[in-house]
Amino acid sequence: MKNLKPIVAKRPFTVYFDVTTGITDQMDRMVTRRLSDYQGMFLDDNALEEMLKKEDKVVCNFTELGLEEVEENLLFGTSIVYPGKVGKEYFMTKGHFHAKINLGEVYYCLSGDGMLVMETPDGDTEIVRLKPGVSVFVPGRWAHRSVNIGNAPLVTFYVFRADAGHDYETIKVKGFRKLVIENNGEPAVIDNPKWKGLSK
Repeated sequence: MKNLKPIVAKRPFTVYFDVTTGITDQMDRMVTRRLSDYQGMFLDDNALEEMLKKEDKVVCNFTELGLEEVEENLLFGTSIVYPGKVGKEYFMTKGHFHAKINLGEVYYCLSGDGMLVMETPDGDTEIVRLKPGVSVFVPGRWAHRSVNIGNAPLVTFYVFRADAGHDYETIKVKGFRKLVIENNGEPAVIDNPKWKGLSK
């Protein structure tokens, strides 16, 4: 992961992203999340522990240009979720609200097969299928998580206001109301028995 001085964008510029891998040679940041970063976040804690005894697999990566985090800028990059399951539950991003909760985000699926799980603090939920060419607008106040239900990496391009920030802690502590698991070879949405309720 590079730590470069944030870019203050004063002029237009272009970036090339590979539509299959989501990688660009111009990225300033890459964040890697492994199974060990998901303690308590998957439904089957025992399955996670057994997997960790064998290998701490990479679950997802994020690439991002290091633009200055001010409201004039838009941060953009790619989310790459790799195929795999913990027990019956598919690999996923941790999911987050924005620290400035009223700010939204746009996702555009470049490759792979997945679902975007979304919910509000008030209990509204929405789950949409991600396939190449599908774009999703996530309004403010909606937490969001990408889930890979396919056999290849799920790659999505994202854009949000640069000062939005990320609130991962709420999801880590409370969980999402809905989970995506494999049931008889097909993805299925279930209620999360570990969900603790949100008060935001």
